[in-house]
Amino acid sequence: MKTPWPVIVLGGSGYVAGEFARLVAQHPRLTLAALVSTTQVGELVAGSFPHLTPVYPEQRFEALDDVLARLDRAGHWIVLSAAPHGASAQMVDVLLGAAEQRGVQLTVVDASADFRFRDPAAFAEVYGHAHATPARLAQFACAVPEHVEHITTPHIAHPGCFATAMLLGIVPLAAAGVTAGPFFVSATTGSTGSGRSPKETTHHPVRHSNMFAYQALQHRHVPEVRELTRQAAGADIELHFVPHSGPFARGIYSTMFAPLAQPCEPAALRQVLTEYYRGQAFVSVDASPPRVKDVAGSNFARLHVTCAGDAVVVLSTLDNLVKGAAGGSIQWVNRLLGLPHTEGLMLPASGWI
Repeated sequence: MKTPWPVIVLGGSGYVAGEFARLVAQHPRLTLAALVSTTQVGELVAGSFPHLTPVYPEQRFEALDDVLARLDRAGHWIVLSAAPHGASAQMVDVLLGAAEQRGVQLTVVDASADFRFRDPAAFAEVYGHAHATPARLAQFACAVPEHVEHITTPHIAHPGCFATAMLLGIVPLAAAGVTAGPFFVSATTGSTGSGRSPKETTHHPVRHSNMFAYQALQHRHVPEVRELTRQAAGADIELHFVPHSGPFARGIYSTMFAPLAQPCEPAALRQVLTEYYRGQAFVSVDASPPRVKDVAGSNFARLHVTCAGDAVVVLSTLDNLVKGAAGGSIQWVNRLLGLPHTEGLMLPASGWI
């Protein structure tokens, strides 16, 4: 067996970084070389992620400078970024610059929002500030792994978790031309989607046994989903999205409505989605509505489609930390390295998480 590729994880003690570390531990061709943090340098990784103690009992968080000092020790590194939006681009730029100077190859997959738009003006419009490293944008492509057959850029930006859940249902319908109007989406995410730092909307007494909407019709994933649908399906869609916070930790459940171009039977629409995802191990089209516990903890996504009269509904569920972030990103790593797409990712859902 060939020597595993060393992996640098950016984002330190955040939930997505922890998922990167967990998934790398079970990947046969990757090994965790460094977990970079700005706040936990020198602390045990197991201190922030006790569940990872069996696989990383002695590993400690490092500063970015510590990693830069030893880039020469390998000819090809994998960088997985879970750093905060805004900070990720700067850290990735520093790593790429150092690698270019030393003749070292880096393959980067960024789970933050920093490289999701190729146009710096589009990024600035959505996020309200200029992009930190606009010259790097052309080196990244952004897409759900199942929606792009050929990749021409050396690096990848993974879509957001809400965006992934929506795109899985919207793109096949848009590509087939079976809808004739706006998509209306109501989607609910678990509390891990708000990140590790406590805030009012993630405080347990507020979140427990509760559900509430936020940023109705104003969420930043809307332009991302529209752009990626345009790229993957060649269709310019109108999208109205209302996100919700749910009383669970992991998962996203998305309900998508759209008018049909002409009356259709549910079986025919199910066939549209089934054919679109034929051969894709991580996306299934089910005869009955999916459930969050069927995917939580895994890289699998489940879809269901039905219709009545002139309306179609697609239901989509996935784990926001895995398929929506760390797992989908490692799918991209597998593709960029020429490995099977499923390598290290076939662990089933926990079921009773």
